[in-house]
Order: sequence, then C-alpha cells, then structure tokens
Amino acid sequence: MSENKDPHVAHTSESVKFVYDFTEGNKELKDLLGGKGANLAEMTNLGLPVPPGFTITTEACKTYLDSGDEPVELRDEVSAHLDALEKTMGKKLGQANDPLLVSVRSGAKFSMPGMMDTVLNIGLSDKSVTGLAKQSGDDRFAWDSYRRLIQMFGKTVMDVDGELFEDALEAAKAAKKVTVDTDLEAADLKKLVTKFKKIVKTEAGRDFPQDPREQMDLAIRSVFESWNTDRAKLYRRQERIPGDLGTAVNICSMVFGNLGPDSGTGVAFTRDPASGHQGVYGDYLTNAQGEDVVAGIRNTVALADLEQIDKKSYDQLMQIMETLETHYKDLCDIEFTIERGQLWMLQTRVGKRTAGAAFRIATQLVDQGLIDEAEALQRVNGAQLAQLMFPRFDESAKVEQLGRGIAASPGAAVGKAVFDSYTAIKWSRSGEKVILIRRETNPDDLDGMIAAEGILTSRGGKTSHAAVVARGMGKTCVCGAEDLEVDTKRRRMTVGDTVVEEGDVVSIDGSTGKVYLGEVPVVPSPVVEYFEGRMHAGADDADELVAAVHRVMAYADRVRRLRVRANADNAEDALRARRFGAQGIGLCRTEHMFLGERREMVERLILADADDTREDALKELLPLQKRDFVELFEAMDGLPVTVRLLDPPLHEFLPDITELSVRVALAESRKDANENDLRLLQAVHRLHEQNPMLGLRGVRLGLVIPGLFTMQVRAIAEAAAERKTAKGDPRVEIMIPLVGTVQELEIVREEAEQVIAEVVETTGVELKLALGTMIELPRAALTADQIAEAAEFFSFGTNDLTQTVWGFSRDDVEASFFTAYLEKGIFGVSPFETIDKDGVGKLVRDAVKAGRETRPDLKLGVCGEHGGDPESVHFFHEVGLDYVSCSPFRIPVARLEAGRAASHSTGSDHR
Repeated sequence: MSENKDPHVAHTSESVKFVYDFTEGNKELKDLLGGKGANLAEMTNLGLPVPPGFTITTEACKTYLDSGDEPVELRDEVSAHLDALEKTMGKKLGQANDPLLVSVRSGAKFSMPGMMDTVLNIGLSDKSVTGLAKQSGDDRFAWDSYRRLIQMFGKTVMDVDGELFEDALEAAKAAKKVTVDTDLEAADLKKLVTKFKKIVKTEAGRDFPQDPREQMDLAIRSVFESWNTDRAKLYRRQERIPGDLGTAVNICSMVFGNLGPDSGTGVAFTRDPASGHQGVYGDYLTNAQGEDVVAGIRNTVALADLEQIDKKSYDQLMQIMETLETHYKDLCDIEFTIERGQLWMLQTRVGKRTAGAAFRIATQLVDQGLIDEAEALQRVNGAQLAQLMFPRFDESAKVEQLGRGIAASPGAAVGKAVFDSYTAIKWSRSGEKVILIRRETNPDDLDGMIAAEGILTSRGGKTSHAAVVARGMGKTCVCGAEDLEVDTKRRRMTVGDTVVEEGDVVSIDGSTGKVYLGEVPVVPSPVVEYFEGRMHAGADDADELVAAVHRVMAYADRVRRLRVRANADNAEDALRARRFGAQGIGLCRTEHMFLGERREMVERLILADADDTREDALKELLPLQKRDFVELFEAMDGLPVTVRLLDPPLHEFLPDITELSVRVALAESRKDANENDLRLLQAVHRLHEQNPMLGLRGVRLGLVIPGLFTMQVRAIAEAAAERKTAKGDPRVEIMIPLVGTVQELEIVREEAEQVIAEVVETTGVELKLALGTMIELPRAALTADQIAEAAEFFSFGTNDLTQTVWGFSRDDVEASFFTAYLEKGIFGVSPFETIDKDGVGKLVRDAVKAGRETRPDLKLGVCGEHGGDPESVHFFHEVGLDYVSCSPFRIPVARLEAGRAASHSTGSDHR
C-alpha cells in the first residue's frame, strides 16, 4: 500500500487506498488515477503551478459500479483529503465569508473527451455566493460562477434538460438586448440564478442542494455513473477502450478565468497537432472558464496573441510547455487558466495528432535526442500510415451527398456511373474514369472492377467480394449503401427523388463511406508515390512527410522478424507489390486466372461427363496456365511464390440455375428446346449446392475431377523449369486448399510429386517445389500434427477459418446482424477485420505448436485478410509465424506493424 506522506490524511483501511493527493501520484499510475489525475500529479511533482487537489481512484469507481454504492472507506478518505486541502488553502469548502470552491472532473485512463461528467464551482450556495463576491470584489463574477454551477450541476447531476437552462440564458440576453453572456450584469445574473433554481425544483422535484459537501458527494457519484452512459459506451466501442476500466474523479481547488480582462483560459499544444510543426499553437479566451472555449460561445484568439495580452503569463507558459514536452518526450496538449495574472496548469496529456503529424513528430524527436528510433516506431501505427496512403477529397469543396454506406476500402474516387463490367472496360479504354455501381459484385465483375476508379455497391459489408478485391487492388470501395436503389437493367441508381443515370458523375469516399453527386476534387497521396518510387524526400511539406515515413519504415524493416508477402494473382499485381516492399507472394489464387474468356473452359471441365471432353478442356487450359505462371515467376524472380491450386466455390463457375431454368422453360414453351441447354441444366441440377462455401471446392474438387490439380501442377512445374532455363530464380511453393484430413493431402501430394518428376525428366531441369497446405478448417488446425507429416508449409486461411469457427458467412452476416453485435458489445470489432484471438487465434496458436512439434522446420504464414490488419500482425508475430501475406496496398502497413511488434516485444513501447 502506498503511504500517504501528508500528516493531515488518515487511512481507514490497511488494504485499500481509494484517494491520492496530487503530491502522491505520477504519470505511470494511469490505471489507478486515470490520465488526468496521473498527469496532474506529475505536473505537481515537477513543481509546476497546479491548483492543489486529490484524486479518487478508478478502483473506487469500479467498486461503486459493481455494488451500486460507494466503498465504505471512501467517505472517510475523501473527508481526510478535503480537510488537508482546506488547511492548505486556508478556507473551508463553501464557507460563507470566503468559500473554497472545487471542480469535480472525470478522468479515465484513456482520453474520452466530453463523454463523462465534469462540474465546476462546487461549494457555491445562496450564502457563499455573497462571500465570493466580497472576497473577489466582483459581484458579477460571483453570480456568474453560481449560475454556471446550477446549470452544470442541474444538467449532469440532477438530469435536468440542458436546453431549459440555455433557453433561460438566451431569454435573459434578449431582455438585455445583448448577444454574449459577458454583457450580462450582476443583477441580470442574480435573476438568472433564481430562474435556474426554479427550473431545478420543477424538473428534478427538489431544491438545488445548498450543502457544499452534498454537492461534492453527488457530483462524485455522477462522475462514477457517467462511465456507463450510452454516449460513453458508444465512444468506448468506437475507440476499442475496455469497458471495465472505470474512471477516476479529480477534486481540484478552483481557479477562475472569469475574473475580468486580466483573467482567461486556454488550450495549448507544444507542436501543431495537424502538421507536427513546432511553434505556438492553441487558443485563448479572456474572462472565461474552461467550458466556454470548448462550447464556442465566444470567438477565441490565437495563443500567440496572449503575448500582447499578458506577456508575463505568456513567457511562463512557453517555458512550461518546453518543460512538459521535454519531460513527456512527446507532443503535449495543455489546458490552463490565468487568474488575475497568475498562471495555473489544469491538465496535460500526450496530445492526439493527425497521421502526418505523428510521423513528423516521431522523427523530429529522434533528431532532438528525446527518443530513439525504437521509441519513434511505437509513436506511429499502421492505421495512420494507411490514412496517408489514400487520396482524399478536398474538404473545402461544395458537395451534394447522395447517401452513405460502409467504408470498405479507403480512398477518394470520381468517375462516371456505369452499371456493368463491359461498360466499365469499354469506357475506361476510351479514357473515361468510371465508378462501377452494382447491387453486389461477383468474380465476373473483376475486369470491370480493375477498369473502374472505384466500386459502389448497395449490398455487402467490409469483407464482401467487392470489399476484399478492392482492398487487394488498392481500389476505393463503398459497400452496403442501402439507401441507393441500383437498377442495373435500366442503368440507373435512385436515391430518394434523385436519379443517377449511366454517365452521370459521382464521387465516393472509401474512408467515410459517403457518396456524392458530381465531381469532388481529390488530393493525391505523396506517400503512395514514394512507395512506388515516384517521389523522393525534399524540401517542401509533402517531401518532408515522405522523408519521415521513409525513416520510420527503414527502421521497421531493420528490426522486424516477420516477413511480408503479397496476395497477388498476376504479374502486374506482383510487380506493384514488389515496389511496395513485398518479399514474395503468399497467395496466388489460381481461380482468378479462369475468369473472362477462360470461364467457359472451366465450366466444360466441371460439367464434363466423359473423359475425352475433360481431357480436351485440360489441354486447352495447360498452356494458358503455364503462361500465367511464367509471367508471375519472372515478376517475383528470386522471391518465394505460393500458388494455391483451384479453390472456387463451385457455383462461381457454373451457369446461374435460375437463368438457365427460365431459358429452358421458354424454349420448351416455344417447342424449340435446345438439347445442349437441357443437358447443361441437368448437370447444373446435379452439382447445385445449398451452401457452396462448404461444398465441392478446394482439395475435394481436385480429388473428384481427374486431372484438374495435376494439370495445374504441371503448368507450375513447366513454368518454373522455363524460368530456370532462362537463368531465372523461381522459388515456388504449391499449396493445396481446404484440406481437412492428412489423407487428402497425401493423395494430392503423391500425384503432384509424380508430375514434377515427369517435368524434371522431360526438361532436364532440377526442380525443388515445396508442397504444403492451407489451414482454413477447424479440423485441419486440430490435427495439425498429422497434417505436418505431409506438408512442408502451412498457410493459415483466416478468412475461411473465421467463417467455419463462428459458423457464419462473411458475405451475409455483416449486413444482417454485425451492427447490432457491435452496438451491444458482443464484438469489439468484426472478427473478419481483426483476428478473434480467443477462438480462431487459439486454433492458430495450437496448430503452430503442433505442426512444429512434428516438423521443426515447418514454414508458417497467413494469407487471409488479417495479414494486413495491424492488431492481427502483432498476434501473428507473437505466435511465431514466419510471414504474413496481404493485398499489395497493405504491404507497407504490415511491414510497419511487423516492425512495431518486434520492437514492442523487446520492451521499447513508451506508453
């Protein structure tokens, strides 16, 4: 137990201490004292001018929330600390002739601005307000402070509608014919106090409390209870702040910025939180209390103007800001009050900043010797880097918003509305920029998606086909915009009374999900230009940002253990991934090679009912596959390429059963039935599946359709041999998908080894092709020790693993119930976005351990969407994977987070 060094403070419990004086704590005690209390204590320890006070711990809050009442020891501890504070200040709380007034302010471990309660001027009453007026020599100030207390206390503690107070205040200003409250005189404010008290009595059913201790106790309880208000819970969910932390309560002696023109209040930043540049940044408001700055009831002046208003306080503030930044070794956000020329520090914290400022500040602090490179790496994160990589709309532009959907893939895209892939390709080839608008996309839309500037769908979520593919291409995408009625046949989109015809220009913001009519100008990302080799560090602001990103990324690459590969299906994507820093391909999805003109060949292959028909289809596909692989291996020469054998849900390569049935029925009604269509319909009925994601796909398809996988293995082996003959260095890994039992893998492996041996014998080129599997079924993870007997590598397919572990389809559930689950706190974040560590993650962890026990040199990676998610990357580092694989555009993010994971694991995280 921490010892209280203040002789005035007694302890009532040997085991629990619920209250700490500002002189007792420090900035490391955020869990116990909250961020505000810990930093007030730290500033007190530094000898800065902090009004005396004390902090009630988060433990007291948690006890109160768990039991519905405050801890029995708390009242005595608060009384002891209040007695000590009164002795320090030389006056009693709320005493009639010279009252001590205090603020009661919330302060959780993590900043939750405006989400919880704060009450100022506690201790004022009908008696003490006159004492305050005499003590201050300012009647107006005293009555203004009293009306503020009743207004704030009534709203936050007594649950009175705040608009009633606002209306009364506006009426008072109207009666006086003034526009700002500072023009109200003492007599006006005295009448307003009377009016406010009547509002409290009417609305709360009791008088405004006149006992100052009752005011303080009720305010403390109100702060505790504000932890679980709807707005606080919603904010925590959005910011992913745990709900069991509780809030501390800070009791601080009041200092007054509303004592006249020589008083005021302000907010200061030690650096510009928008750009990171050093300078004087902040706002100041004379004759005001803190909430006036936040509320915006009067226009502030720039912090630099304080030098002319109060040079002494300004110089002292600048010195304190330098002290704090040097001490915290970071950008500090400061709240201060000047009371008749005396500067007081009310709060400091490590300040929030934009993504660009985060990178600039991190490198600036390294140059100043305040932090090292490892610490700088912890000051930035992948989410910030992703923000810097996407173009943005010009926020100053005038816009007409059509609707809003799910922000599926960030960026800003502008183009003419088109409603099918054919038109998207045709117009794009003519030089037009287009936005592909669909109810939802499917693999047939891939060419159109590639041609489009962005994709907009009225259905689907963050892991729908449109979203996943768009992110893979670095393409802007908004999904699930339910207000948009998409009519692909009439080639139009309707939003209320607005009709968007094909050819009309629309703009979509993949960072916010907003959809606009017309062209909204965009600002390109210099960071992407840097990663693609088109920009270098220089003198202007953009180049300065690029230089900062470059330095941080260089250090991340030096320290990270995890390698970063790309999910890429063609040479173009592979080359782009390589520019972004990919160290190989972790997933080449061969089914994407069979779209467009080739789809008919695969359809014939799947539907073939005779060996010769099947063999003809395979012979047609072999040279096309080989050419694909030659190009891919050349693009990734010298780096590993993991090729996944065909793994489509069967329905993606079959004719639509409904359309085909209608066609046959119509033909029969006209008595001109097509024999081929009839046979086709019979075959489709035979292969039709109710749940294609759990049907005939992956290794099952390879085992059921003779020659399919051996054709692909042959194409891969021949392509590798061709590259070696051309003095290339292909490093090929063949991955068998959807394995659930080692027997499946053994059969395919044996066939593959036989084909590779034949190619070696035919070409005379020695080949070493690794054979492994994708772990995407729970049974595969649970029997990883057995499967490792036949696999040289595992790649965790966490998309399907998440589906099969949770028992839901990612294409369906996001739109149907994910929103409700997130709101109710069942999910902190979608398990498709960040890996579910307790469920899916446990399977991965156990499979890693079991697989390596069987085969110590087993190579382990992940190729699901989680491979580019910052939090998931840290998990994969922790469980010991060798690499993550993600879409090309997310490679820099994965590189950065892999570096942060390695750096953090050595204990360099400063927070």
